[in-house]
Amino acid sequence: MRAEIIAVGTELLMGQIVNTNAQYLSRELAALGIGVYWHTVVGDNAERIAEAIRTARSRADLVVTTGGLGPTRDDLTKEVMARVLGRELKVYPPALEKIEAHFRARGQEMPESNRRQALIMEGSTPLPNDVGHAVGEALEEGGALFVLLPGPPRELQPMFEKYAKPWLAKMNPDLPIYSKMLKFSGIGESLLEQRLLDLIDTQTDPTIAPYAKEGEVAVRLSTRAATYAEAERKWAAVERTIRERVGEFLYAEEDIPIEAAVVRLLTTRNETLAVAESCSGGLLAHLVTNVPGSSRVFIGGIVCYDKAVKRDWLHVPDELLRIDGPGEVSEQTALRLAENTRSRFRTDWALSVTGVAGPAELEGKPPGLVYVGVAGPDGSRAFEEKWTGNRETIKWRAAKAALYRLWRCLR
Repeated sequence: MRAEIIAVGTELLMGQIVNTNAQYLSRELAALGIGVYWHTVVGDNAERIAEAIRTARSRADLVVTTGGLGPTRDDLTKEVMARVLGRELKVYPPALEKIEAHFRARGQEMPESNRRQALIMEGSTPLPNDVGHAVGEALEEGGALFVLLPGPPRELQPMFEKYAKPWLAKMNPDLPIYSKMLKFSGIGESLLEQRLLDLIDTQTDPTIAPYAKEGEVAVRLSTRAATYAEAERKWAAVERTIRERVGEFLYAEEDIPIEAAVVRLLTTRNETLAVAESCSGGLLAHLVTNVPGSSRVFIGGIVCYDKAVKRDWLHVPDELLRIDGPGEVSEQTALRLAENTRSRFRTDWALSVTGVAGPAELEGKPPGLVYVGVAGPDGSRAFEEKWTGNRETIKWRAAKAALYRLWRCLR
């Protein structure tokens, strides 16, 4: 089954909001065995919406629209869809009752325009909105399926999960697509792809899809199967080969960031972590504390951006920090920062990051040169990293590199 997602809203075309709904729906539809072949974005204009629907209807088995179900005059999706499909609109009483009850509870009279949110096409299956007011709907017309969803993600996602997904599963004759994610760190996308190139070039079933995020690389294995157990059997040989070639960089078999894997390992080992950050500016601590449960293992950190903070708070000697010595950006300083942070915070582990984020040189050293220090129960080590990119990219890569180095020590 081929699907097209039509996102309705001029605010999307103007770049005022990001179309996160398309990402969510593509992932969820794939899990149902429905391939998304097209993403279309169209503004709040009746004729252009109609043209988008007619085009999608001519080439897709499933058309999913998002947005345009609200109460205002520019919320046109239902009216235009009804006109294109030749269906009458009627009030869905439970939706109208919910909207009226909302206004009664606030002591207000319901504006007549809000009745629009309770309209559905004749013969369609209503998709209740448990979070908001605009009812969605699903229907079959001329051999194609149509699903209309609200625009706000907090309304769209529960509606799809609870109501649209079961309807689609019943209507879709294809086997579902199962996927397994393998996550890697410490290796770039191009090098990983090079090591797996023969597998990628000759893939049939399962499919192999590598893609990169900042400081991480993922490989997704996918196949159609009746059950997940059957899917596992189908991709077992390919997964085994991937592990043989790049297994040393594999930190997870699910789509989690490297910081989540580190927190998980620290929790299992009942150990603690503190950080000292210069060029990463607190990003490392931010990534770690984004992980639920990190409070059990993360004690704290210090952003030692200025030389005086390195010297006065973390007791890095002047002879190390001087420009005629190793300097702030050096293996020696990274080691001392990690060791003294571990001592000061009384943790099992400490990480340090010091480097040149750019765009200018520092101490005559180029942007992208970073040193990561790791101090733990068995001693301390420092690692030199060389990155390219803008200031933000280097900060992200430095923080991810520090987490990767700690992960290797913990695993």
